Amino acid sequence: MTGKGTGAISTIEVFGDCAQALLRKIFEPAAAKAAQLRPGEILLGAICDDVRAIDQVTVGCEGPEKFAIHCHGNPLIVEAIMQLLGKHGASLVTAEQLLAKTLAAQKLFNTIEIEAKLAQTKAKTVEGTKIVANQVGAGLSEKARRWLDDIKEVSLDQIKAEVVRILRQSQAARLITYGCTVALTGPPNSGKSTLLNLLAGRQKAVVTDIKGTTRDWVEATCQIARLSVTLIDTAGLDKQLSEPQREVEQAARDKTTEILDRADLVLLVLDGSAPAEELDGELIERICDKQVVTILNKCDLPGRFDTGRLSKFLSEPVSISAKEGTGIKHLTEIIRKACGTADFNLQQPVCFTDRQENLLGQLKISRSKQQATSIITELLKGTLCV
Repeated sequence: MTGKGTGAISTIEVFGDCAQALLRKIFEPAAAKAAQLRPGEILLGAICDDVRAIDQVTVGCEGPEKFAIHCHGNPLIVEAIMQLLGKHGASLVTAEQLLAKTLAAQKLFNTIEIEAKLAQTKAKTVEGTKIVANQVGAGLSEKARRWLDDIKEVSLDQIKAEVVRILRQSQAARLITYGCTVALTGPPNSGKSTLLNLLAGRQKAVVTDIKGTTRDWVEATCQIARLSVTLIDTAGLDKQLSEPQREVEQAARDKTTEILDRADLVLLVLDGSAPAEELDGELIERICDKQVVTILNKCDLPGRFDTGRLSKFLSEPVSISAKEGTGIKHLTEIIRKACGTADFNLQQPVCFTDRQENLLGQLKISRSKQQATSIITELLKGTLCV
């Protein structure tokens, strides 16, 4: 139930009809008298694999056939106990799957509300938890209930128009909730690594005056207002590959294109102190359908870049100096606007799972109220995808 990685204590939940019988096979209480695993009681003892003790633990009985093993937080210990439980017939599930089963069994929430409670455990920002929390009893959950209640009086076109707005709003909501991937790309030696280090607040990438220093991707995280941002500094895309490093450089190009494909936002970093060069054709092809912020770096040096030679789809360039830190505040504001998060209303209905997005996409093109009713019902009461 606790997060991955090393910690002081880790908790493993054991539940089900045979939970107590299983625990008695692997748990040896420290007390000499017979242990009673009754609700509300906590016992000290050891988890043992045959005669070998794996760890000293406490076992708390949280209810009928529901127990919590509190062991030391070393991941190796946790894994050993999990494997032992599996060896004795337990089905291993994630914390998310357990929470989903528990909430579904309570029958107090519809599917959207259960998904919201699950999503709150994965939200990367405080604002993200607020967005998701609003969908419980309100937001998308309330909107879907109203669609069903008013389906006879409201036109299908009106419902579709609301669906379009929700889908549009949801793009920014998901970035705020789950984080935003931002790829830094552009010609070699344009200052991508320096900009990444500046935004990250620490040196993550090696910076030199040697053209094409970055030959592998470098990743860092930072917070830009409501956004938890994963910055990825990609290798510069040279138009000509040199020998004998052709294979290395081609691998770097392949990795760069892969990162660009999955990025939510692209920062195209150009050297404002150098004459404009024709950008790599493959790079243009990769980013032409992306949300792109164009950056003219090195504004602390005399400007020589002719912005008139830029492709029409590129945004108005933002002038900065990554070396001096000039223009960074303005750049972060542009990033927020490009992601649609600058003036985002945390209280509005949004979808925040692939299941919801797929169903709303079907509702947007539904041809009858009968079909719409079926889709909305599925949205509220459908099978949970965990």
